Amino acid sequence: MRVLFVITPVAGHLSPLTPLAWALRDAGHEVLVAGQPDIVPTARAAGLHAATVGEPFRMDQMLLGRLPAGQRLLQSWGRFPDLAQAADFARSWADHNRTVLPGYLELARAFGPDLLVGDILEFSALIVGGALGVPVVQHRWGVDPLSEPTRIQAREAHADLCAAQGLPGLPDPVAVLDPCPPSLQLPGVAIGMPIRHVHAHGNGTLPDWIRNEWAAEASEPRPHWPRRVIVSLGRSTLALNGVPLVRGILRAFADLPGVEAVATVEAEYRTELGALPAGVRLVDPAPLHMLFRTADVVVHHGGAGTTMSASYAGLPQLALPQLADMFACAEQLVRTGAGLALETAAEQDDPARISAALAELLAEPRYTKAASSLGREMAAMPAPSRVVADLERLVRHPA
Repeated sequence: MRVLFVITPVAGHLSPLTPLAWALRDAGHEVLVAGQPDIVPTARAAGLHAATVGEPFRMDQMLLGRLPAGQRLLQSWGRFPDLAQAADFARSWADHNRTVLPGYLELARAFGPDLLVGDILEFSALIVGGALGVPVVQHRWGVDPLSEPTRIQAREAHADLCAAQGLPGLPDPVAVLDPCPPSLQLPGVAIGMPIRHVHAHGNGTLPDWIRNEWAAEASEPRPHWPRRVIVSLGRSTLALNGVPLVRGILRAFADLPGVEAVATVEAEYRTELGALPAGVRLVDPAPLHMLFRTADVVVHHGGAGTTMSASYAGLPQLALPQLADMFACAEQLVRTGAGLALETAAEQDDPARISAALAELLAEPRYTKAASSLGREMAAMPAPSRVVADLERLVRHPA
């Protein structure tokens, strides 16, 4: 069958869906990713064919333009979104979709898909599927506070677009795929079709130092090594005025003797970080599962992809959320006992608070026990290859 992925124009929104695209292709199906130019590098890095629709969206530039000088998202916006803001969220996507929907419809009619797959905020996919009579599956990123309230508001915001295609309203997806294990998912969120999370953080060359560590680990038991914390704050945190945040996180390791940090930081930001404590290693962004193998704890921004990958690796986590679903990810990690969270700018900017949280995560076995349990739960979920068989049946025998 032909499967068309329609993705909102944020690179990180494609990565969680990539393993399903791989599995579909490996099963012999034709896969095409459709999106604005912003997602093409991610698709290309994943080895997927892509077709561009519309102009670049440039999410980071848009967000940066709305920030006061020197402030990052959390300092400017606080927690986001609440239910009232979900309506604004839906309306803004509807305004955007008016510009790209014609292109998606044209591409879909030419491609002739048997199935559409979209992320949880890509309402254009639902309209395209309804207009063509093709089933649409949505794929969550992880912990999901956004899709249900936003879709409710999106029904009104997209009413005119649906009417123009002869639809009585915004169609629902025929299924929602959920890589988030039930114990981590928000209470009350509709149960989705489970699909195992697979690391999909882009391509990368295995760094020599990791390769050397793997070899050394084979001959020397890991417990004799220093404790290690991975610091990775996603694709955008540094670009969105986040250098002071990262600087403070790394300086917290001065109060953690015998603990080393490996932080993913692009070269363009390293000079601005200034002098760092001994035991802090800066590395280029790399596929995180390569780093997690010899890690004890992960510090991150609460992004869905990093949360899911660290959870699958069975690692305790310290989450420093910045906006939107990041707060839900952080809160759920705390609820499961697999992590801690610092949710205010004052807490996140205090190296002493960060070092205390890391010391607790490293010293208390209950966090590792809870994180390991979460990892086992995720490993028991059906692999994307098994989910492909379910989707094949869904297309053959629609409800």
